[in-house]
Amino acid sequence: MMWQTSRFAIDVSLPKIMGIVNLTPDSFSDGGQRTSDVEQIRFAEKLLKEGADILDLGAESTRPGSTPVPAGEELARLAPVLREVVKWNVPISIDTYKPTVMQTALDMGADIINDVWALRQKIDGLCAEAVVAQHTTCGVCLMHMSGEPTTMQQNPMQPDRAGGVVVAVKDFLSERSQSLARRGVAKNRIVWDVGIGFGKTPEQNFELLAKQAAFLPSGYPLLCAWSRKSSLGKIILQSKDDAAANRIHASVAASVLAVERGARLVRVHDVRATKDALLVWTAARKQFDERFL
Repeated sequence: MMWQTSRFAIDVSLPKIMGIVNLTPDSFSDGGQRTSDVEQIRFAEKLLKEGADILDLGAESTRPGSTPVPAGEELARLAPVLREVVKWNVPISIDTYKPTVMQTALDMGADIINDVWALRQKIDGLCAEAVVAQHTTCGVCLMHMSGEPTTMQQNPMQPDRAGGVVVAVKDFLSERSQSLARRGVAKNRIVWDVGIGFGKTPEQNFELLAKQAAFLPSGYPLLCAWSRKSSLGKIILQSKDDAAANRIHASVAASVLAVERGARLVRVHDVRATKDALLVWTAARKQFDERFL
């Protein structure tokens, strides 16, 4: 299975790691740890050395309770780092919901738009869906979010249809994909993300993991982003005051479980730990395939 992006056709027959590069001072996991463009670029290099296949740059936090920032401020954080990393011959994803930021990033050479709003936003006369559709090859990750970041965890989703959260998320992603198809966006450009932690209870998040196979018949590669999420913190042995960075082991376990259940990509903070775990999974899978297939 291939995922078509601006410059790369990414083979997702084996799982790929998307390394998170937060360019924000208020990220829930590592906000403010790197305060200069040089530090951010060095961190991106580190993620590649540790085994990241894709870099995901985000210049506005969408954590629960986050405050939106103007497009100009987001671009001021993003542009210096993006200008450098697009030279590295690796796929570059941009985590944004603003059409202006999408257009600028694509013009600068970005390969993928990763949007928590699934291209539903229309801002300052620009439509996010149209920006992506007008680009002939860029990849896109459509994510399900219930509500919006400032309040989504205060009022998590309450599915009102048979099948609960799984059917609700699947129907939403199907509708968004069909909308892109009507604009001429090829199916092989689209990846789905069920939106762990975005307007969902911990129980709903784990239900999505347990029943993840329900999304696979769609034919869209599945990206899972469990890394350091608060749902993991609620079930592991950590105090309420422990930082998100202490959820590394749980994050790796969730990523491997997601891959075992068919995810093609995992979006993570802790690339080296995830890479090591997936190498073990791959070796075990290879032995199984050679013996039984």
